[in-house]
Formats: sequence, structure tokens, C-alpha cells
Amino acid sequence: QVQLVESGGGLVQAGDSLRLSCAASGRIFSNYYMGWFRQAPGKEREFVARIRWSDSGTHYANSVKGRFAISRDNAKNTVYLQMNSLKAEDTAVYYCAANIDGSGRNVGSWGQGTQVTVSS
Repeated sequence: QVQLVESGGGLVQAGDSLRLSCAASGRIFSNYYMGWFRQAPGKEREFVARIRWSDSGTHYANSVKGRFAISRDNAKNTVYLQMNSLKAEDTAVYYCAANIDGSGRNVGSWGQGTQVTVSS
């Protein structure tokens, strides 16, 4: 399994930005994805963004397109989520995920989660 450690969450106001980081150790399969999911209070966990390790191909949830950007640093084994123009509805625990398959539904490893709270 891949061990994942998230950081960068916090309390911000609507319109602000945050950058989440996820440092990975262990085997990352190059033909799979790393990415981010989130879970808001009273809601199911949902997909946010993913990036293919081999070629940096990306996918985003419609709710964050144009506002969030996922990126990776192979040398640091780290994936980032730059979140701009944050809205109250972005409030959630954000979970890093590794070795996501092409469907986006199957995740090999989860991080512990980091809280993002957006006030309006």
C-alpha cells in the first residue's frame, strides 16, 4: 500500500484560496491516478480531481472545474490541489487517494483527511 499524508487545510473566507498537499510513500502505479475526494457533513464522499501519474492527464468534478487545479511533482512524490475562489459548499474533509483506476471509483490507498472550512 501507499502511505499518504495530507496537509494544507484550514479555515478561510469565501473567495479565498488554499493549496492542499499530499506526500506519498510506497508504490505508485504509473498507469493509475492519484487524486482527491471530499466528504461534506451529511453527504457521501465525492470525487474532486485526479491526475494520471504517467502523463499528468487530469479529470475534475464539474463543481470544481475552472476553480481547482491538480498537479504532481514526481521527484517529491507529492500531489497538490490548488483551490481558488472557494465557496461555502466546498467545506468538507478532503482525502488524498492513490492508485485510483481509470473508472475513478476504485481507490488503492486513502490518506487521513484534512479539513477545509469556507465561511461566507
